[in-house]
Amino acid sequence: MTAKTLFTGTTHVTSGPDGVGRSADGYLDVSLAEPHPAAENLFAAAWSACYLGAIGLVAQQRKVALPVHPSVDAEIKLNHGEGGFSLAAHFAVNIPGVDTDVAQKLIALAHQVCPYSKATHGNIAVETVLV
Repeated sequence: MTAKTLFTGTTHVTSGPDGVGRSADGYLDVSLAEPHPAAENLFAAAWSACYLGAIGLVAQQRKVALPVHPSVDAEIKLNHGEGGFSLAAHFAVNIPGVDTDVAQKLIALAHQVCPYSKATHGNIAVETVLV
């Protein structure tokens, strides 16, 4: 079965002290001057947005009402060690008004649904905590 494309993100990025990143649709226009953790910030925002959508989806599938929109504080670390460069992620997830056990299950299941979580699974260290 062929996958159906739902969205496509298209960007043009230049590097250097005057680096920028722009999306083809004009939605994104950001300074990417080097050195700056722009890539880590953008990855944290993109992954978080996708992950929040996955939380909403798994909540809907399990008929769990989310009385307030959940939120995520994401941290992406660029590390350097003996093996070279690597990434690590930390997600602090807030799902107000939902029982703690149910919320814990939702945040675990969301990583199984989120395409960013699936793409990074086993490739980077990920810590997710309910706050």
